[in-house]
Amino acid sequence: MDATRTIQQALLDQTAPNAARFDAADTAPVEHVAPAERAAHPTERWLDGSSAHRGRTIAYKLYVPPATSDGDTAKRPLVVMLHGCTQGAADFAAGTQMNLLAREAGALVLYPEQTQHANAQKCWNWFKPQHQQRGKGEPEALAMLIRSIVDEHAVDDARVYVAGLSAGGAMADILGRSYPDLIAAVGVHSGLPSGAASDLPSALAAMRQGPGASDGASACVPPTIVFHGDADATVHVRNAAAIVDAARTSHRDPSGALPEGQASEGRAPAGRRYTRTVYADRDGRARTEYWRL
Repeated sequence: MDATRTIQQALLDQTAPNAARFDAADTAPVEHVAPAERAAHPTERWLDGSSAHRGRTIAYKLYVPPATSDGDTAKRPLVVMLHGCTQGAADFAAGTQMNLLAREAGALVLYPEQTQHANAQKCWNWFKPQHQQRGKGEPEALAMLIRSIVDEHAVDDARVYVAGLSAGGAMADILGRSYPDLIAAVGVHSGLPSGAASDLPSALAAMRQGPGASDGASACVPPTIVFHGDADATVHVRNAAAIVDAARTSHRDPSGALPEGQASEGRAPAGRRYTRTVYADRDGRARTEYWRL
């Protein structure tokens, strides 16, 4: 789906003359373009729109499920889906089938789309320092987009979730750590932890062998679920362990004890084995979950 094999080439493309540079912020105000409706079904909508902030424009698709009942004014949750390299919003929606699940759950789904101007292979720029922190770069642009959707579509701002695949998974982890006041929980599939790289060489190294020594978890990491294949030859499974460790560290109890892990093994319907480990706090609430396939 994401073709994680393309990430290495995507990173190499950053050295090309036409690789985009977003090092200088501009002070342009947020500009939100009203989405255009593309779906004909009267009870659900599939919208196109765009949002601009500090000279950076992000196009998106938004799935709005049918109303649960006539006159229902209850606010609904929002799931933000960050695609991987070479993908776009439409094919990520088709590949994940998230809209079908969202229809059942009554959730909106937002699919931001990276541009080739920002990255030649349409990867989120997770490996550049200017895109790894609150108030800067792509995390800020994504946060502003999310807030505009929350305001315009009566979203429950306590139930905003972000998930991503590969490069999108890396950016999902960055977004969750940078905006824990906005993001209620994070899902990372075959991604890398925030701060795993600061340039092209360190990005390639992290992909091959896992991240280097951690600089410590941020003050607050939202509840996090991680999926990773232990035979992944492009993004090493040690990256998943690093994401899990940072989340556990963030959720220490007052005594300093880490959430306890309970592991179980199983086999998916297609036959693939997995180990699922759930780390819960002293009150029994799951704070981190890790599926190693």
